[in-house]
Amino acid sequence: MHLAVAGNIGSGKTTLTSLLAKHYSWEPHFESLEDNPYISDFYEDMQRWSFNLQVYFLNSRFNSIQRIQETGQNVIQDRTIYEDAFIFAPNLHSMGLMSTRDFDTYQSLFTSVKSMVSAPDLLIYLRATIPALVNQIQKRGRDYEDSIRLDYLKRLNERYEAWISTYTEGKLLIIEVDDMDFESKPEDLGAIISKVDANIHGLF
Repeated sequence: MHLAVAGNIGSGKTTLTSLLAKHYSWEPHFESLEDNPYISDFYEDMQRWSFNLQVYFLNSRFNSIQRIQETGQNVIQDRTIYEDAFIFAPNLHSMGLMSTRDFDTYQSLFTSVKSMVSAPDLLIYLRATIPALVNQIQKRGRDYEDSIRLDYLKRLNERYEAWISTYTEGKLLIIEVDDMDFESKPEDLGAIISKVDANIHGLF
């Protein structure tokens, strides 16, 4: 069983991945930003480092999915391989922060990688408004996120919504997280778990 949690920066992906992994006693797979050699440089100079960062993410997530498929374990993954290709890379290209040459190369690489991996059995999308995202980003206080602009988050949110509206790779569960505190309120986490249970019940 392979579950994946998707959502914009600050939507709570890592927190929910951890909580669900603990609840189901499944293996969590996290997006490791601390080990990412490009992330800080990217936020300082997006145009220079956008292609490097996206290729790094693509390779990292491809390796992660390969390990998931090889082990056959029940896994919950923090962010998907699709988000880079359908949200982040196109957004950088449209903002003029990734050249068309680099973007075309990236898309060709993604197409090759996508053909070798399977989609998650259930995709959980965390939907949040910009104010909620900003609040969460400020609360966690990561230095490299200090320079994230509101228009950048807004563009990402629009692309997430467009992607989710056409997602057909597998089962999809949308969670509205603005008024939720699943980290501190057991009843909020319980409500999400009930919805996940209902969706995965027929997958076994």
